[in-house]
Amino acid sequence: MDNNSTHIKPSEATLFVLPIIYIFLCILGLFGNILSQWVFLRKIARKTSTHMYLINLVTANLLVCSAMPFMSAYFKEGSTWIYSSAKCKVVNFLGTLFMHVSMFVSLITLSCIAISRYATLMKKDLTQEETASFYEKIFYGRILKKFCQPNFAKKLCSFIWGAVLVTIIPITIYYSAVELYEENEKMCYSEVAECGTGFSGTARLVGIAFIGFCFLVVFLSYYSFVSYLRKIRKNTSITKKYSTYCLVKRHLLVIQCLLVVCFLPYSIFMPIFYALTKKNDSQQLGYLVEIKNFLICLAAARSSTDPIIFLLLDKTFKKTLCNLFRKTNSPQESS
Repeated sequence: MDNNSTHIKPSEATLFVLPIIYIFLCILGLFGNILSQWVFLRKIARKTSTHMYLINLVTANLLVCSAMPFMSAYFKEGSTWIYSSAKCKVVNFLGTLFMHVSMFVSLITLSCIAISRYATLMKKDLTQEETASFYEKIFYGRILKKFCQPNFAKKLCSFIWGAVLVTIIPITIYYSAVELYEENEKMCYSEVAECGTGFSGTARLVGIAFIGFCFLVVFLSYYSFVSYLRKIRKNTSITKKYSTYCLVKRHLLVIQCLLVVCFLPYSIFMPIFYALTKKNDSQQLGYLVEIKNFLICLAAARSSTDPIIFLLLDKTFKKTLCNLFRKTNSPQESS
């Protein structure tokens, strides 16, 4: 690979727009997620399994927000840094590690929330129905039931972090210390750094397939619940439970929309990206890299907007946060 093919010249959008977006998302995300974590840990005494998953999601959000200054610096100055410089290696390694770890922890956690919301009602209804099959009673009453238990959710979240870290850290080390070094890259912002090669390129494709799997889990949870809701409407009266069913349906729909808006464009584009980058066209490659980076930024933006989504996913969080703002505003109103 010659030097001309490996050096990519970033556009004005990459040099100025992306750094500004990342800094804005960082400030917004740190404020919202720190406040959310404080509410979950300090103000909610009785924590459900959903709270455990949301605490885990906020932790992943804080990690990605801490990576945003590195990403901003990389896009702003990376094209002028020599790869062997310390700042390039630190920004490249930490930015890549934090972004990917938080992304996959968030995806798995969102999938667990969808499963737990789906299981909450299914285990209550199917285990009580006389017509429920043995398979339904075992699957919904025993297996999925665990996703609704706070202790299990806490252990599962710890396992998620351990599994993701054990998987991502070696890949990131190999990518930063071996692949880029073997390619003799001169500039920090380059084709190999942006596209990957060999092992890391394959790992990224596996990661994209995993995003699709998480989306499939959420979609199947939503589809199964809607199908079940239609089924029981024909057989029984659910007027008393209708509001609860609609709430769970909304939760599943919110999670599905998050994945569709933030992660689906990235997962659809990346196979196209790798197919087109095989062509030795530096101008086209530059455009493809910039599209990829903006789609990654879109995925990262979910971490900054999650505190707003929490208002839709958890009534206790919404009620606690509203009470806090009322107490804050009440002295000013009385004065």
